[in-house]
Amino acid sequence: MWMICTKEWRQFFSSPAGYIALVVFLLLNGLLLFVFPDTSLLDFGYASLNNFFSLAPWILLFLIPTITMRSLADEYKSGTFEILKTMPLTPAQIVWGKFFGALLIVFLALAPTIIYAFSLQALSAAGGLDAGSTIGSYAGLLMLGAVFTSAGICTSSFTNNTVVAFISGAFLCFFLFAGFEAASKLPIFASGMDYYIEMLGIKFHYNSISKGVIDVRDMLYFAGIIFLFLLITQKKIAEK
Repeated sequence: MWMICTKEWRQFFSSPAGYIALVVFLLLNGLLLFVFPDTSLLDFGYASLNNFFSLAPWILLFLIPTITMRSLADEYKSGTFEILKTMPLTPAQIVWGKFFGALLIVFLALAPTIIYAFSLQALSAAGGLDAGSTIGSYAGLLMLGAVFTSAGICTSSFTNNTVVAFISGAFLCFFLFAGFEAASKLPIFASGMDYYIEMLGIKFHYNSISKGVIDVRDMLYFAGIIFLFLLITQKKIAEK
């Protein structure tokens, strides 16, 4: 599995596109959080990373499918998947190796953003950041990234076209994050079902963790979604 993980890492950084994707992610975050006045953290008047944790999921919607779109689609297209099948690897080892390889890249993209927290803490005149809320928000963001990664790898396993893998991965991530919340606002669910429909979406659990309270139920929800997508991917590649 570690061999697959390192292969995924090398494949992403084998072309300038990988570096460009990470640079664009960090640059866009920097512009939104420190330059553009409507979303600037410096104009809040108090130390808070709420804007970052609200905007980051929407940027990850596009970054993570960029990372995962080649995971299996490129293997199918180039014919290297046949070589993978001849190796002493189970479908589970291939899928989990791909997952952890892509997830390490996501963590690499998020790691420099910790500078935002230290910067605000240093600039704060009094009080500083709410440590519990900030840690909880980062935990939620990491779990969100893991779910998006598993969804992106899953969609990549259904096609040999990387563009289709990217579009379908981005759409699936968008639906999981915002689709259930939007559906819960439909008049048909106004009789009391709206809360339960909203609970099915990632955003509900992400917002819950971001309050600084890491609930076991939220963590089990994220873990369940990740395992579901990776299980579907295992079944799919086993049929190839």
